[in-house]
This record gives sequence, C-alpha cells and structure tokens, in this order.
Amino acid sequence: AEGAKAHPQLLEEFGGLYAGPQAAYVTRIGRTVAAQSGLAAAPSEFTISLLNSSVNNAFAIPGGYVYVTRQLMVLMNNEAELASVLGHEVGHIAARHSQKRNAKASRAGLGAILATVLGGVLLGDNGARLGQQLGSALAQRYVLSYSRAQEYEADDLGIRYLARSGYEPLAASTMLASLASQTALDARRDGRNDKALPEWASTHPDPASRVVRARQKASQMVPQGRQTNREAFLQMLDGIIYDDDPQQGIVEGRSFQHPGLRLAFTAPPGYVMSNGSKAVSINGAGGQAQFSAGPYQGDLDAYLGRVFRSVGGQTQLAYSAPRRTVVNGLPTSYAIARANTSSGPVDVTVFAYEFGPTQAYHLVAITRAGAAPFEGLFQSVRRLSAEEAGNIRPRRIAITTVKAGDTVASLATKMAYTDYQIERFRVLNGLAEAEGLRPGQKVKLVTFAASSK
Repeated sequence: AEGAKAHPQLLEEFGGLYAGPQAAYVTRIGRTVAAQSGLAAAPSEFTISLLNSSVNNAFAIPGGYVYVTRQLMVLMNNEAELASVLGHEVGHIAARHSQKRNAKASRAGLGAILATVLGGVLLGDNGARLGQQLGSALAQRYVLSYSRAQEYEADDLGIRYLARSGYEPLAASTMLASLASQTALDARRDGRNDKALPEWASTHPDPASRVVRARQKASQMVPQGRQTNREAFLQMLDGIIYDDDPQQGIVEGRSFQHPGLRLAFTAPPGYVMSNGSKAVSINGAGGQAQFSAGPYQGDLDAYLGRVFRSVGGQTQLAYSAPRRTVVNGLPTSYAIARANTSSGPVDVTVFAYEFGPTQAYHLVAITRAGAAPFEGLFQSVRRLSAEEAGNIRPRRIAITTVKAGDTVASLATKMAYTDYQIERFRVLNGLAEAEGLRPGQKVKLVTFAASSK
C-alpha cells in the first residue's frame, strides 16, 4: 500500500514514464530478474518503470516498484548490465532496506533529511524547513543513500539473481565501472570534487571500490549462462532521448531554456543546474536556488506572499515590502526574508516574474545573510523568441557501426557537444583510456539526429 501510494508521485517527480518502445524492454528484463528473488507469486506483480529523466538514477520502493532512468540505461552497454542494475534494486526490496532506512529517517525527522539535501548552505534543521521547496521530501525518502552494508547486501543479491537468470554475472562490475567513470567525468565537467544528489553515483556511494568486490562475488558464482545480448540491447537504445527532453526544458552549460514555455535564464559561474519535472535547481558553494511556477491571478505581490508561505511552511517568514521592477521587459516583484538557523542567519529571496495575465514564474534563493551570489541569475530571466525556441532539439542516441579507419577521436567529433567529446564517447561506450575500436563494432553516439545507422 505504501508503494502504491508513492508510485504516481515518484513518476511525476522523475519526469514521468518514458513513452518509447524501450519501456516494454525494461519491464521484461526487470521481471525476468525479479522472478529470481522469490518475492512474488508471479513476475507481473513487479512494476518496472523506465523514467523520462536525464539523471543517472535507479531505485526501488516497497511493493515491488523498481525504477531506472533512461539516462542511466544509456550508460549501459549490454542487456546483462541492465539486468544487474534492476537486480540490485530488487535486492534492496528483498532485504527491506527502504523500510529500515525510512524508520531511521522518521526518527531523525524530515528536517534532517532536507538538511542533507541542502547541505551546500548548511542550513541545519530550521533552515531545512525553510527549504522544502528546494528538495522533494518524497523522492529523498526513497533515494537517499543506503549504508555500506546495505549496498553490499543488495550487490550480492543482485549478482545472485543475475546468475540465476542466465546472464553474465561480471556485468555488475562492468556497470559499476561505467558508473564510476561517468561520476568522475561529471565532477570534472562541473569543476567540483563532490557528487551531487540525486544521481545514482551519489545515492549508491563509492562505485569505484564496489567494482572490485562485485567482480570477486561474480567469480564465485556458477551461472546458468553468460548471456549479455549486447547487439539486441544496443539496437533497442537507437533513437532514445539523451540528456534533457526539450518538453521539460534543457540545461546547456549554465543556460536553461524551455521552448514550450518560451523562457530562459542563466546560472552564475561555478553553479550547477539540475532539471526536474516541476522545477530547476541551481546549486553552488554560495547558496542554492530553484526556479518554478505557481498559480497566478494577476497580482505579483500576492504571488510573492504565497511563495514565501510555501517555502516557510510552519515557519512564518517576515519578508520585506515587495519591490517592483522590470527585468528584460518582464514585470517583476521581489522581496527578502531573513531567518535564523543553527548555522547562522540566512536570506531567503524570492523574485516573481509575470509572463502573462495568468502566468508567472519565480526564483527562490537561500544564501548566507548579506551574500548576493544570485543577482545575475535574477536579472537573466527572459522570454525566448520563436526562432530560439524552434532551434531547440533533443539529443538522441544513434548506434553506428565502426568502419575501417574509424578511431575514437574521429567518431567523437560526431558527438553533439562542444566539450569533452572524446571523454564522453569513451565513458558512454565503456572504453578504457587506451582502448581502441575494431571494424564491425557497434558503438553509441549522441547526436541531434534520430539515428546514424
């Protein structure tokens, strides 16, 4: 019952179900592996969902609900790796890790959970209550990190299910290796050393060390088979959306653009944006912010008040008198509230922008008192022109066959990015630093075309 209640909310939080043919493929593989757990009378009792999300994530909740994002699936290079991730998540269900963690979280209090999410500002419990808009309590309840012992237990169970299903058990270690490489590349691209939530690399800590352990466990198995189904898996990936879906808006470097809503803004240098189904988060050492929308009846000052009440929750935020201005032709109202937290005073700033008689958007920022790292962000919100909106296209995976003379460097130039092309290509295809290509080999590219077969 708990899982059934949370399921639709989690779908909404992570971009909804992916509508492509890959969804049925994921369900079939997930149920095949889950059947080895003995948790259900029939595999169909498991609900396996492919999420339309651009974060590397997979998780499970009680009741047999297992989730994997399309972004994480694209990082895989064969069906056995997909089975390993789904088996790992089934292992968490079998070991009742979610219930044990949720009981601990409930004792700690929701404020402590949100304080973890908002750790960049170190707001403490009181500050976390102020920041409920900056983190989904429901999502974090299920995707906050497990203990090391719980991760190892889920790894062991997942590898066991993998072997019983006839898959190559070493796939768990190769998947973890790709994940570790992607985590390192993401950190390098973002200019940081930490691991940002809610990516699977963070919620399932220390993937690099788990690679060795998973390989050792796999070597102890007597598998029913060693199938990987690489060719079928890659063919299934062809054409799937990669990174952000334009229907949910796209993050390109420090810029966010939403062609449907016809809006854009730019994050400050050194800050990282994360695009969600209902909001965009902007995180950095100097504070955190979120861009979102709310019901609007034509009064910006009233809109500001509702946002402050929503952010504060039970804490009554006393904010300054709203100030009116115009930002890039948009009528704007803003105000600041100061609140005391266990880490000292913080400023909660809300900027509201009118895009039409019945449409408004807002930015909420939480920073240390007196700091103003988001001034440029507040001033960057603007409308997109029809031409700009029309030029935004989704990136997609294209499966191509290596020809004689092709190299990592030559194929990497076809990647739809202006930075880290070779590194992205190697990580995407699970290639070691010095590993080359062979004619006839199938590889993944990220392009703006549906396919490059």
